Amino acid sequence: MDAVVFNVTTAALMVLMFKGGLALLGLGEDTLRGRRIPWAAVALTGLALAGVALQLCWSGAMDALGADPAEPGWWRVLTSVFMQNGGLFGGAWNIATLAVVAALADWFWGSPLTLGLFLAGILLPEHIDALFGAGGHHSTDPRNFAGSSGATYFLGATLAAALLLRVIRGLRTGGGEARGKEALLAAGVPVLGLAMWFTQSNGHGLVSVYGFLLGALVGLPARPAARGPRPACRNATHPA
Repeated sequence: MDAVVFNVTTAALMVLMFKGGLALLGLGEDTLRGRRIPWAAVALTGLALAGVALQLCWSGAMDALGADPAEPGWWRVLTSVFMQNGGLFGGAWNIATLAVVAALADWFWGSPLTLGLFLAGILLPEHIDALFGAGGHHSTDPRNFAGSSGATYFLGATLAAALLLRVIRGLRTGGGEARGKEALLAAGVPVLGLAMWFTQSNGHGLVSVYGFLLGALVGLPARPAARGPRPACRNATHPA
């Protein structure tokens, strides 16, 4: 029963971030056509698929590239993200959510910043663990030697933070019910994340709080990349 609750709440947190990302971009589930190719999402998803292919072709891939703390290797914290150890369903879930969240982030933040935020989602949990002396079953990093979910949830939470900032900035213009729903979507991410951590020691929840905080810091000073499809080019004459 505990495993069922764990999986349901983890999925619910992802749904909140997905819905928040769509609201942030002004999209419906069926209105994604016409947007630019999210190259950061393509690259990250390609790496995750390549990692799975490597695991299928090389039995020693996890031993060499997984994040086993008992084994040496500076590269493990990076390569382990693109390995999967959650079985068929867990691996498929990780790759699918990575593709979707990275695409939404790419359309909002732009490709370079999306890659930077994803990297932060890989590195920050480990350093926060070291800072507070956390480890073992109480690690803030959801990875169990491998998996992309921690960095994906971190990245998705940055979109929730950006949505909440937009709601706060738009309070003066009204918007009533629509803004209220967006605020609930955005604020629900860190609230549910903290609840998951304190009741389940579910690392997906806490890394989402970290991502939310970093997203707020990044979103405060500057406006992110253009969110909509690229406009058609217009012919124009320029003065000599």
